[in-house]
Formats: sequence, structure tokens, C-alpha cells
Amino acid sequence: MNKQLLLGLDDGAVIYADYFKSLLHPDVILPLQDLSIDATKAGFVLTIASSYRNFARQLSIWNQKALGTRPVLDSSGNVIDMQFLSDAEKMWAILRWSALPGASRHHWGTDIDVYDRSKIDETYRVKLTVDETELPGPFAEFHLWLTDKLMEPDCPFFRPYAIDKGGVAPEPWHLSYAPLANRYSALLSVEMLREQIIQEDLLLKEAVLQNLDEIFERFVKTDWKK
Repeated sequence: MNKQLLLGLDDGAVIYADYFKSLLHPDVILPLQDLSIDATKAGFVLTIASSYRNFARQLSIWNQKALGTRPVLDSSGNVIDMQFLSDAEKMWAILRWSALPGASRHHWGTDIDVYDRSKIDETYRVKLTVDETELPGPFAEFHLWLTDKLMEPDCPFFRPYAIDKGGVAPEPWHLSYAPLANRYSALLSVEMLREQIIQEDLLLKEAVLQNLDEIFERFVKTDWKK
């Protein structure tokens, strides 16, 4: 397996899917189209909010949050005042909602964030919060349908962050294509991640490296299986 692909350093592993207006791994496109068609039949418009995100993009998001120029949210979705936190506290706060560069499942082109476009107009700004997925949120009905759909034995998608286990906050909108994502997850190692982080201009790097083993167990390795 290409280490560059696992870490989000190989953009050649994805292609532009015109159907979704998004970059995806080629193997994901047809199964996702099938899911989208089923959603349409049920009265929804499955829309991708985020798909492939490479290392550079994830690094930019991370550093903006570390600098305080991009909001960092707590578990309830409230903005955290980062200026009085230690580096380690900042790091843990960021990790609650944002993956460490090199450790994002979005690096693989197998994972997507989705919502139902049919319930909003062009003025609505999708926030990707749990409140949106529960009543009276606009995407509540879609996520109820999606929960049932994902339970079907032949559905190849699952929610890697369905339950709060003390790592990544619950993300019901995050779907993963199991046939590839489970394989990539098993191949990614803490040693591989450490080697890359050492080379990068990552803010809070010292705190990250000091806690990388714990980060890897709590926020990177998931035991969700389809």
C-alpha cells in the first residue's frame, strides 16, 4: 500500500465524480450513486458537504484552529476561547472535531460528509452539527432514514463516528465506504504518522508528538466494522 495515499499525500488516488461534484476514490462512486438513488426514492437529496481532503488542506485547518483564526468547538458545539489554554489543551480541543493531518479518513477518498439538500434553500449555511440531524433540525428525517439504510446487510457504508467513545465527537453525517476504509485504517500506523508529522510545519507539534500514542488509539484507530 502506498504510504503517500494513507497520509493524504497522493492526490492521484482520487478522481472527480461529476455526479457528486466531488473528489472520490473511484471504487466509491457507483456504490454512493446507488445510495443517492435510494435516498431520492425516499424523498431526500443526498448531497456531499465534504469528501476528499488532502494532507495540505487538513494541515491548514489544523493550524488555523491552533492560531485561533478558525473556531474550535466544544462537545456541545459552543466556541472555545483558546487564548487561555495550554498547548496540550488546545490540541485535545481541536481533535474533538478535527483530525490530525495525516490521520483523517477523508485523506483516502473513501469518506464523505452528507446532508439532505431538499430541506434547505440557498440561504442556509450547513454547519454539520448534531442539532441539524435531530428534530427539529432540517436533516433529522434524512438521518433517521439513513440509520435504517446503513443497517441493511448489503449496504457498504457505515458511520465510523456514530458513538462517543471519548475520542472524536459523534458525527452522524460522516459515512465511510467499508470495503476500502477498513483496509486503509488497518494499514495506517502510529510510526508512519509520527515520521510525517516530524517533517511538517504543524502548530502544537511538540504536544502532538508527546501524546501521539494516545491520540492514535483514541482518535485514529476505530474498531467499527461493517
